[in-house]
Amino acid sequence: MARAYLSRVAEPYPAALAALVARVGPVEAAERVRAGEVSASVASQTSARRAEERAHEDLERLAKVGGRLLVPEDDEWPRWPFVALNTVSAQRCGGEPLALWVRGPHDLAEAVDRAVAIVGSRAASGYGEHVAGEFAYGLAQAGMTVVSGAAYGIDGAAHRGALAGGGLTVAVLACGVDFAYPAGHQGLLAKIAREGVVVSEYAPGVTPARHRFLTRNRLIAALGGGTVVVEAGRRSGAKNTAAITLALGRQLMVVPGPVTSASSVGCHELLRDGQAVSVSSVAEIVESVGRFGDDLATEPAEKASDLGAPQGEAMRVYEALGKRSGVSDQVVSVESGVPLERVRALLPELELAGLALQVDEGWQKLEVR
Repeated sequence: MARAYLSRVAEPYPAALAALVARVGPVEAAERVRAGEVSASVASQTSARRAEERAHEDLERLAKVGGRLLVPEDDEWPRWPFVALNTVSAQRCGGEPLALWVRGPHDLAEAVDRAVAIVGSRAASGYGEHVAGEFAYGLAQAGMTVVSGAAYGIDGAAHRGALAGGGLTVAVLACGVDFAYPAGHQGLLAKIAREGVVVSEYAPGVTPARHRFLTRNRLIAALGGGTVVVEAGRRSGAKNTAAITLALGRQLMVVPGPVTSASSVGCHELLRDGQAVSVSSVAEIVESVGRFGDDLATEPAEKASDLGAPQGEAMRVYEALGKRSGVSDQVVSVESGVPLERVRALLPELELAGLALQVDEGWQKLEVR
């Protein structure tokens, strides 16, 4: 109830309020906000709405459409994807949400265990929508969840492709989950709510606004193990999601388009600046964001272990680890030539794969057998 109240009282992302919740807990934080007994920074984020006592009403409204409120204390909370939101480089993008309003029959944490975000221009070309749909279909067939923002163009094509492939798709909204936006996607959103997951950090009834789209983009990037930009103009909102993906240390991929297409200018800029890798098949996407050794585009003749050897940047990071003692992530970055934030994202994955161990001195290599 406290988080439901705070979710409506403060416009995401309220950094000062989130810090207060982390320090004293949501219940006491809510009591202080109601009483106005908070710092000036928290007051600036909550004073306009602190009298909005609508938690019961919001939860009842959500229940009528078959929804539920998720809080960080729930088992269904996607803890691992949101870890990256708390890194120093990602703080400017906004941190972990206070709560999530959710519709759909699937466990959100399980749904995004293997997920990739597909984003792109609303004014997409036929080529872009075809590629987004085909990629999403193939990813669904490969057991990957497709995350997107339910907008016209690339987003809609990605959601439809995933559903057609019999897979899961997650729609992250910039409004309440009971609000169909855009109106032309009312049927699509209803289908996702029945067969996938619809997510928002905005309380029921909240309408979309431009700033809310930019805020929700961090959730799209966080819930996906990597992001594929299919089409993006020079000033496309998809480039904002791309920048957040990089700040989170996640893999950024783009689909090249015709050099004459204004819809692909943003993609080509990301490639030219060396910020993203080019992908042209489902297999390449799965390899970029999949599990070590299990999701290779080209299967090796012989695996070094049950998990297989890491590939690409992960291999460079693995090879830079200390053999007999730990080394810091900064040293690994220098030795591997991989950007520090990407190193910090890869090291926990190597640890989960049984290829690295965090010790007092830093990170140590575990030999593959």
